[in-house]
Amino acid sequence: MSLAGILTDAEIAAGLESCKAPDSFNSKTFFAKSGMHGKSKDQLTKVFGILDQDKSGYIEEDELQKFLQNFAASARLLTEKETKVLLSAGDTDGDGKIGVDEFIALVTA
Repeated sequence: MSLAGILTDAEIAAGLESCKAPDSFNSKTFFAKSGMHGKSKDQLTKVFGILDQDKSGYIEEDELQKFLQNFAASARLLTEKETKVLLSAGDTDGDGKIGVDEFIALVTA
């Protein structure tokens, strides 16, 4: 499954442009610029399924580090600091990973 049909190329490009430099990733900015903030719960569940690369039902830290590469293969990895900030923003139950409901809440907050 790809993000085509959920996000436009222009939305993806705008999201990635907002965080090109290391340590510039801000999840609220990215989700707004990429158009994810306004997507339906069903669409965000599909995005979650793409980000959950090992299909464990959770997005873990190693998958978060590769977060941007799900939107474009040439995108950079998140820095360790960015990865930890994103994980802490999304992991509301403190289990060290982000479930689908946590992801939807993070994107739409």
